Amino acid sequence: MTDVDDIAAIKMKYGVPPRVGSCHTALVGNYVLEGHVPAEDIQRLLKERPDIAGIGVSGMPIGSPGMEVAGMKPTAYDVLAFDKTGKTRVFASHGR
Repeated sequence: MTDVDDIAAIKMKYGVPPRVGSCHTALVGNYVLEGHVPAEDIQRLLKERPDIAGIGVSGMPIGSPGMEVAGMKPTAYDVLAFDKTGKTRVFASHGR
């Protein structure tokens, strides 16, 4: 883990589209992970190795990994895949 002063520059360098932006950015293999991505989606990404830049969860949805809140129902959210041009598509859906 490396704390940086300008996370926006890191997101820009690795092509994280603004609509996918969140609080954490990680590099795993040749992929960028953005936000609170479930482990099963990371495992799928590394197994399937699609031709994308990365995957991410926008914001911090209740019920996503690390965002569980006792007594609150998880919200539905999507994990978005994105390519180097910023184009996105749904990679996985949770809570639906």
